[in-house]
Amino acid sequence: MIDETMIKDKFLEEVFLTQKPKFDDQADFMNKLNKRLDAVEFIKKYQETTIRRYKMAIVVAFVVGIISGGVTIAYILSTPATIPLFSFGVQTKMLLWLSENSRLIVATVLALLMTLGTMSIINNVQEIRKIHSRLSV
Repeated sequence: MIDETMIKDKFLEEVFLTQKPKFDDQADFMNKLNKRLDAVEFIKKYQETTIRRYKMAIVVAFVVGIISGGVTIAYILSTPATIPLFSFGVQTKMLLWLSENSRLIVATVLALLMTLGTMSIINNVQEIRKIHSRLSV
């Protein structure tokens, strides 16, 4: 089986063989080459910094989600089951049903939000891994 690095090496070899640089002025060529290498280094550092920032944002989002979810669940569980979480003060059929089922509704909404947050974090981690794998090529 052909190794991935061998394929990359062959590709780089072909790129260098197809290039026909003109070496009129050696100093001018070296200056341009150094500027391009500096630009590549700058871009690499910028992308590494961006990846670090993404990772930190994911960790912060995870911690905030855990804390806020825990506080909300503790609040829901600490109040008596017979007392609704919210009431509207109006006794229409729909609003009465909402206040009677407020615990179930809030628990369902929390579960959906936590699921959405988890999926978002997983998606961001996958994107960061893709960016990181492109950088290490």
